[in-house]
Amino acid sequence: MIKKLEIRGVHFKINPKLMAYTTKRIGRLDHYVSKHARESMHAEVILKEEVKDAKKSCICEAVIYLPHGTLAAKEATINIYAAIDIVETKLKNQLKKYKSIHGSPKLHQRVISRFKRSSVED
Repeated sequence: MIKKLEIRGVHFKINPKLMAYTTKRIGRLDHYVSKHARESMHAEVILKEEVKDAKKSCICEAVIYLPHGTLAAKEATINIYAAIDIVETKLKNQLKKYKSIHGSPKLHQRVISRFKRSSVED
């Protein structure tokens, strides 16, 4: 779980069920980050509800602060739970890319050497 996770509501009251759901979905994204980055990682989630022309729109914005950058995602849907799910998916993809760029260089060396050995044996 992300140690520091801030969840705020704008024009929206956050009930305990929604708080637990958001913590469960966004809080487990630390599995996609290396161990040294998990310690300084923190996230902010802002949940909004807007009504325009008698149409309700729920917006979920999430920002994750990491040692070498900041990742952000935003989604607006009719249902707040769907917005949280979509934001989680977007952040998961961004974290996978972040990890591939800022991952352990020793890991990359091991993978490259394994490919070199397998190509020599063929």
